[in-house]
Amino acid sequence: QLQLVESGGGLVQPGGSLRLSCAASGVTLDYYDIGWFRQAPGKEREGVSCISSGDRITYYADSVKGRFTISRDKSRNTVYLQMNSLKSEDTGVYYCAADASRITTVEAMCIYLGMDSWGKGTLVTVSS
Repeated sequence: QLQLVESGGGLVQPGGSLRLSCAASGVTLDYYDIGWFRQAPGKEREGVSCISSGDRITYYADSVKGRFTISRDKSRNTVYLQMNSLKSEDTGVYYCAADASRITTVEAMCIYLGMDSWGKGTLVTVSS
């Protein structure tokens, strides 16, 4: 089974930046749609950004458009989430997820959390 490992979380001040990484070992991520999701304290998990297996299609939640960028480095078998202009409301546990089923659109997978494999998450805290 695909195992995903997130890293890059931490404490950052409002307006700062972080880059999250999602890596897999033993399996290439090239054929997977990949998504970043987050769960704030007391709230439901939500889709932040997703990218299709061919990198042609990306989706961003309205709350992060213009601030976050998802990208894939095939040579490192890693997917990144660059987060800029961070706000306190971006605080939460960020999860990486992957799916190769192709049963729906990347946008739908992001909105409805339709991913098959999930990492354990990395904590992002935006606070002064």
